[in-house]
Amino acid sequence: MRIVIGAPGNGVILKDELRAQLEADDRVSAVVDLSSADITYPQVSFLAAQAVLDGKADRGILVCGTGIGTAIAASKVKGVRAATAHDLLTVRGSIENYDAQILCMGQNVIAPVAAKALVDVWLDLRHDPASSYGPKLEEIVDYELTD
Repeated sequence: MRIVIGAPGNGVILKDELRAQLEADDRVSAVVDLSSADITYPQVSFLAAQAVLDGKADRGILVCGTGIGTAIAASKVKGVRAATAHDLLTVRGSIENYDAQILCMGQNVIAPVAAKALVDVWLDLRHDPASSYGPKLEEIVDYELTD
C-alpha cells in the first residue's frame, strides 16, 4: 500500500512517529511525506487528497491539532473522503462503512501509542461495497457527482 502523510507544524510530532511506523511496516510499499516547515493544514490536506485522487497513493494520513481541520479541507477535494478517527470504532467505520481514503488525527487529542495501534488496524481494513453501507455510500457519491 502506498501512503501519503502530512501535517502542519501543530501535528508534526505525531506525524513523524506514524511515518516511522509506516516505513517499517511490510504492508506499506511507499510513504511520501508532504509536510514542509511552513505548510498550512489546508495546503497539506489538498495535496494529500489530490495524490490519492490521482492514484499516486492508495491512502493518506493527516495530522493537525484536532484532526478536524485536515478532514474538512481534504474532503473538499471532489471524490475524496477524509475522516477524523481517534478510537477503534471510528477508525473501523471510516474504512469499512465509508471507504474513507484519508485518516485524520489530532496530535492534541490522541497519544502516539494509541494512534500507532489504530494505524496498525487501519492498514488491514477494507470497505465492502456489498455491505449495508454500500448503497448509502453510493448515494453520497451520486450527490457529489450532481454538484
